[in-house]
Amino acid sequence: MSTHDSNAPESGTDVAVTGSGGFPEHFSDPGHPEHRLRQSDQDPKANKRAELQVVVLFLISIIGTIGFLVAYFTVTPAGTPSSIRNSNLLLGLGLFCALMGIGLAAVHWAKSLMNDHEKSEERHELRSPEPVRVQAVEVIKEGVADSAIGRRGVLKGAMISALALFPLSIAVPLIGNVGGNWDVSKFKHTMWKKGTRLTLDPTGRPVKASDVTIGSVFHIIPDGLDKTAHPLEEKAKAVVLLVRLDPRDLKIAPDREGWSYDGIIAYSKICTHVGCPVALYEQQTHHLLCPCHQSTFDVADGAKVVFGPAKRPLPQLPITVDSEGYLVAQSDFHEPVGPSFWERLK
Repeated sequence: MSTHDSNAPESGTDVAVTGSGGFPEHFSDPGHPEHRLRQSDQDPKANKRAELQVVVLFLISIIGTIGFLVAYFTVTPAGTPSSIRNSNLLLGLGLFCALMGIGLAAVHWAKSLMNDHEKSEERHELRSPEPVRVQAVEVIKEGVADSAIGRRGVLKGAMISALALFPLSIAVPLIGNVGGNWDVSKFKHTMWKKGTRLTLDPTGRPVKASDVTIGSVFHIIPDGLDKTAHPLEEKAKAVVLLVRLDPRDLKIAPDREGWSYDGIIAYSKICTHVGCPVALYEQQTHHLLCPCHQSTFDVADGAKVVFGPAKRPLPQLPITVDSEGYLVAQSDFHEPVGPSFWERLK
């Protein structure tokens, strides 16, 4: 739809304008282009076919919403990566079909069934006179009439059903979480405790201090992780990156004396920005890089942030060795791991 000034001349008249050098130039107002009839305007069968296509698209949306609800209630993640992947895949496909069906149906309806005559409106002051406002209401009614929704019962029913069912894909998961465990204090503690051995992820083999050479990096999980009730949840909080540096390169804060062992130091692997796994280590600079948003932490200096959006250093896990030479934790982290949330002070 185009607009033009209320003082503009009618289509086909000459308009004089001043061009470069002060010489007048003339051009003709071209008006609206010639309207071309669509196939659905000329052929009743094509019109009916277009209506059926819109109905089918709404039906796809309805099936997608129903599929989402079925997957939500029947495909329950069992705590394994494959079950979580399958659940997310089915939920995602259901949402995709629900939204895609509504979106494509609306576009196809507008392009093939609604009136496509180009119109122009005169410009007026911001608040139109009352007669014009009344006329605007009539235009809206005309648009409703153009859509022919009143005469297309099947189309109207499909649209209403799709739009009515789709909000369930958002409301049901929200309602399902009402009464759930909203205790955020569980994120302030992990399963690390005094004497817990550091083991390799994912094998669970204990790590001796003699196994860790300068410049090497180990991905660490606490011993006994596989015996917990919720191993994935516990791993998401407790996973650690173990690095060995030359002790002369370490800048140890006074309140962290004794937290490392002969240059071996352990930090939470969970980025303090949004929780991505920090796993890219640059041996020459002693920097840890988060691949998601490029937050960079200095391992040699308390894992302080040297670049990126993260605002807090990575929490350090105090470690030592036991009588057999295996690396063990001295305690849990002394601060919450992972990204900030509304009840976190740091």
